Amino acid sequence: MTDATTTVPMVQAERVMKSFGSHVVLRDISLTVNRGEVMCLVGPSGSGKSTFLRCINHLEQVNAGRLLVDGRLVGYREKHDKLYELKPREAAEQRRDVGMVFQRFNLFPHLTALENVIEAPIHVNGHSKAHATERGKALLDRVGLANKADSYPAHLSGGQQQRVAIARALAMEPKLMLFDEPTSALDPELVGEVLDVMRGLASVGMTMIVVTHEMGFAREVADSLVFMDNGVVVEEGDPAEVINNPQHKRTQAFLSKVL
Repeated sequence: MTDATTTVPMVQAERVMKSFGSHVVLRDISLTVNRGEVMCLVGPSGSGKSTFLRCINHLEQVNAGRLLVDGRLVGYREKHDKLYELKPREAAEQRRDVGMVFQRFNLFPHLTALENVIEAPIHVNGHSKAHATERGKALLDRVGLANKADSYPAHLSGGQQQRVAIARALAMEPKLMLFDEPTSALDPELVGEVLDVMRGLASVGMTMIVVTHEMGFAREVADSLVFMDNGVVVEEGDPAEVINNPQHKRTQAFLSKVL
């Protein structure tokens, strides 16, 4: 018998809309990401990709539609067909299951790499310092930074800082990882080391949604590719098919500039 929990999508977006005042950023977004899948979101700046990620993590509230992570409404509870926003503490607890890596690394400058990684497990999850430290060292080793545990962010390259940020997100043992253009702030020669870590996560079945301009990574690693423009999903499908044979003129125009 199939475990019911394995058949529930990790992320289900149903006609999601988001506005900032009169400016509509997301229009009727419906997407599904199954467990263990990697979805890459591509498109021009301002197309709504990053906002969609922030809605999944309830860093932004949707104005209409429904977003579910692991079968649970994000940021809301439903009663008698009405949605009620969760209290901040409840939303924060829900957010623990979702790791997010931003363009900028957002590391605490006064903490070492290891201290950055163990901060949340100790103070949010209540783990002992010994347990958090043991796991933190293992995670730094996993991202290739075992020898940088005692280094402060100012003494790390951009690529190293981003790998610490990934280790920090993994320290919370998330079900889902969101990456918002994780390599866009890096010098070109440092991009590969971050993408290698992300490839490793994909190889062990981590569910990921990645906003990226790295089309080679999308073609190689992603299970699905979504092209967004002006707040809508213009085209989605198998990455190689979308990249090699885009059907929509807007997708064709975009890819002609980035490939």
